[in-house]
Amino acid sequence: MSLELRHEMKPSLTAEEAARGRFVSGLRRFVLNDLAADMRAAYERRVEPAFERAHGRPPADGGEIHKAMRSDPAFQTYSAVRVQAQKMVWDCVAPAVARERQRRQEIAEKAEGQSGSVTLDPNLEAPRNVTAIDVHLMPGSYTGGEAMDAGAVYDQGLAVFSMGLMGENLDDIGSSMAAYIAHRFPDFQPAKILDLGCTIGHNTLPWKVRYAKADVHGVDVAAPVLAYGSARAKLQGQELHFHQMSADALNFPDASFDLVFSSMFLHELSRKTREKVFREAYRVLRPGGLMLHMELPPNSQMNAFDGFYLDWDCYYNNEPFYKGYRDEDPKALCLKAGFAADDYFQFVVPSIGIAGEPAVVTAAASAKPLPVRDRTTGRLAEGVSWFGYGAWRR
Repeated sequence: MSLELRHEMKPSLTAEEAARGRFVSGLRRFVLNDLAADMRAAYERRVEPAFERAHGRPPADGGEIHKAMRSDPAFQTYSAVRVQAQKMVWDCVAPAVARERQRRQEIAEKAEGQSGSVTLDPNLEAPRNVTAIDVHLMPGSYTGGEAMDAGAVYDQGLAVFSMGLMGENLDDIGSSMAAYIAHRFPDFQPAKILDLGCTIGHNTLPWKVRYAKADVHGVDVAAPVLAYGSARAKLQGQELHFHQMSADALNFPDASFDLVFSSMFLHELSRKTREKVFREAYRVLRPGGLMLHMELPPNSQMNAFDGFYLDWDCYYNNEPFYKGYRDEDPKALCLKAGFAADDYFQFVVPSIGIAGEPAVVTAAASAKPLPVRDRTTGRLAEGVSWFGYGAWRR
């Protein structure tokens, strides 16, 4: 699958830069497939039997597996190579981003007269979960560099990171979710949509494509990704409205949105902040509105080894809240925010870019939702499926 972005804000790569990106993407594919398979085999053949001999039982959860695996050479090899491959993602895109800073600004200026907007708040202080660490090992996190650098690094880096599995516009999650909702709830026609923690708007844009008449907004705390995302959307002919604000303190009136969405956002928040985000989502939803999140599946719905595998990022990829979020119950989070138990639902939807819209339609029409598939759901692999959940506000 292509690693080439299709919009005008993409960097113009030299042959060497393009080759470097393909190499790093191939290295990640090797890590996440071959080395991951070796690590699973090591667990089944060595680590699990040794644990059972020592404790008289198999490991109870991913945490116990993590402790048992840390001394195994297969885990050490996997972790060392994966960390270096992650750092190489950002290293391989940074030169092109820096070189094309002026060109990128000129392209963004050409889009200024087109429909759409970005509203920045110079008084908003980005929270420590964004500024205190390099999230995903990305230097400077979402706020670093000059001008729109962080947005450009994230965009091109994600193309390399995702190995082409998120599509040429990196919108597979948003496209899959929007298609699923449209087919499962055909009478639901949201007039106003909000994306929380939208970064560059790559998963915000598909909602505008799917619901063309909707007024679509995205919020994030980081100005560089919002400025980049606004230009990115305008140059694709889509009218989106970006706002610099925190998802746990939304500057929108009560009952002002029909759909509140997020993708791969909640696991980057502390428990306290996450609860505030859910309450804010409930507050800004109109009666009959939908809160929807695409996230990693919870540990309670996976076997212990696959929970351990997904929780790797918490310890080695600068995502400290990752495991804490996955240990929580999505339904309980919704109920605590004010949603009713009967209004909660969850689902697994096939990647629309890989499986096609007919597969999404089939999943949406199924009376029995697809279960969490341990080895594909939420992870970048051939046949990937996305986990989603949400609740309706009465």
